[in-house]
Amino acid sequence: MRKIISALGLLSLSTLAVAAGDSLGPTEQQATNWHAITMFCLFVTMTMGITYWAASRTKSTSDFYTAGGGITGFQNGLAIAGDYMSAATLLGLTAMVYMQGYDGYIYMLCFFAGWPVILFLMAERLRNLGKFTFSDITAYRLDQGKVRTMAAISSLTVVCFYLIAQMVGAGQLIKLLFGLDYNVAIFAVGLLMMVYVTFGGMVATTWVQIIKAVMLLSGGTLVMFLAMSQFDFSFSKVMDQAMSVHKLGERLMHPGSLLADPITAISLGLGLMFGTAGLPHILMRFFTVTDAKEARKSVLYASGFVAYFFNVIFLMGLTGILIVGQNPEFFEGGTIGGKLIGGGNMVAMHLAKAVGGDMLLGFLAAVAFATILAVVSGLALAGASAISHDIYARVIKKGTASEASEIRVSKIATICLGFVAIILGIAFEKQNIAFMVGLAFGVAAAANFPVLILSMYWKGLTTRGALWGGYGGLVSAVLFVVFSKSVWVDVLGNAAPLFPYTQPALFAMPLAFLLAYIFSKSDSSVRAQSEKEAFGDQYVRAQTGYGASGAANH
Repeated sequence: MRKIISALGLLSLSTLAVAAGDSLGPTEQQATNWHAITMFCLFVTMTMGITYWAASRTKSTSDFYTAGGGITGFQNGLAIAGDYMSAATLLGLTAMVYMQGYDGYIYMLCFFAGWPVILFLMAERLRNLGKFTFSDITAYRLDQGKVRTMAAISSLTVVCFYLIAQMVGAGQLIKLLFGLDYNVAIFAVGLLMMVYVTFGGMVATTWVQIIKAVMLLSGGTLVMFLAMSQFDFSFSKVMDQAMSVHKLGERLMHPGSLLADPITAISLGLGLMFGTAGLPHILMRFFTVTDAKEARKSVLYASGFVAYFFNVIFLMGLTGILIVGQNPEFFEGGTIGGKLIGGGNMVAMHLAKAVGGDMLLGFLAAVAFATILAVVSGLALAGASAISHDIYARVIKKGTASEASEIRVSKIATICLGFVAIILGIAFEKQNIAFMVGLAFGVAAAANFPVLILSMYWKGLTTRGALWGGYGGLVSAVLFVVFSKSVWVDVLGNAAPLFPYTQPALFAMPLAFLLAYIFSKSDSSVRAQSEKEAFGDQYVRAQTGYGASGAANH
């Protein structure tokens, strides 16, 4: 436990030293926000205390991966909301409403639409069937080694690309708000994430996510409340005034200004909707509750928190048009309509400063940092579990690994993932990270979701079908994104894209379902027949939870 205290001390000292100006980066950084620094240190100290407490309770693999299955539905709902609402939610979606108006709200609806799918089709069965990871479910009646390897590879692909986006976002945010050098910010996030997950496992990660969710909901609500108070809490007044000053005019509240191409819009919607139901760090959270009833409750609570916060963000974006967009102090050179200080994603931060001064700006900055830490911790735990539980314990050791060795491998994997995230975060500093988030959701929708939903609902799925569907969805999603304008032109510098659309889900997800169907139907082997017959046992357990307390060693 001394290592935790040492890590906290070294990190806090290095943070304060650099923030004080010992090795500041480029001159375009803003002056150090001491309110943000102070609140950041308070948050780190509090969460380190939680990690210390959690470490004493993390004795078994069940404790490490799923907090012993002892989290209540309400707590898990908050944690899921904290895991799902990343810094891109607070910063990116507010900026999208500020720039595109109603289309930003439609974008949020795509993110939200995945939750009913999880609630009605998946939550109860996930809890009844699984133990630690969604690979436990997909491999329940199929070939353990092959299917787990496939599921672990697709999980790690999603996790890595999501991690890059979060790390780069963290570096840019902290560089702007705390006055820290980009590389120092990346190391701070990476080291803290490693400490949380390595020492505290799912218990610490859960409580970091719960605290962050409460901070995010309360901070966003306060900014929205103060902003709306300037317009007598009248939505119609805000909307009318926003349309009168925005460059889009009345089109601000009309759909179509962001994604005029219907194919891209549908593909994006499918990716965000079904990608949500295939994100490994979200799926892991359903195994932390006591039973299927609490799993359903947790989705219901999470849906409520996410829906509420999306509406808060929509109002923040609209009021930002009037409060930030009409105030010259937030623009470079003091010219309204020019480039926002800190870039387009800083609308929420400027709004916080405008309505609440440096104190509220500092609080929201600390919330944004806490948001990144919570999401990164969840991602790291999901990636580590794919390596230790699926590949090491089930594929390499074939179920003979001891709990101590599995936890040890998981901690090593967490540290390795942390350093990979730091290296990738530094390497991708100058790149456009939007395509990485799209890739994460696209891969989750194409590689994870089809195999997961078919394994739970279709008796005819065989190992061969699952492998073709999983790998086919994974490879096609990645290739479609690489060949699109986002990567082929913007990153690799080619003249024209090989694939005309930027979102892969509309094309890769049906391909994954089709491959799984064709290769399952054409599989007449003896093993395939026994796998189909085993569906009855899986169906009973999925409906009743009978035997769910034991491991999925079938």
